[in-house]
Amino acid sequence: MTARVVGLRHPYAWVCFVILAATMGAVTLVLILRLCIVLRSHDVKPRESLSLLIVAGSGGHTTEILRLVGSLSSAYSPRHYIIADTDTMSANKINSFEHDRVDRDSSALVLCNGPGTCVPVCVSALLLGVLGIKKVIIVYAESICRVETLSLSGKILFYLSDYFIVQWPTLKEKYPKSVYLGRIV
Repeated sequence: MTARVVGLRHPYAWVCFVILAATMGAVTLVLILRLCIVLRSHDVKPRESLSLLIVAGSGGHTTEILRLVGSLSSAYSPRHYIIADTDTMSANKINSFEHDRVDRDSSALVLCNGPGTCVPVCVSALLLGVLGIKKVIIVYAESICRVETLSLSGKILFYLSDYFIVQWPTLKEKYPKSVYLGRIV
């Protein structure tokens, strides 16, 4: 018995190749269009309450984000936190801050301020919208220590967040899409 190698010279090979390429192209186009729709939609509707996902980093990031969350109204509830497994100090700060809160609902808003751990969380939240599962609003508040340049997380999330807050006018000048509210923490 002799083995025969079938290449693209076989009459059906070209048909299969064209069908596969067209299918992959169509799927890619649909995902790109969906991503564009999610990134451009800012249809935020007033609600009685909005559940909140907060990404806390270690040290100063946790202190800053808790100050920011502390200034929010009670309409932002329930609150859910993401922290590193090894960050017991932040866990203790958050537990004392949220002493009487109970988790009740899934997240609809992600609030973060700079730790690198927030990037995959925000990408995951964006993916929920791309897949049509749930629109999650991403609010990124750049750390107060970033006066003239964005952090690496900020450089990434500048393009993915719904609202990008800076605390210095020099950053507002460099990044016009950002929202300058003055010093918020």
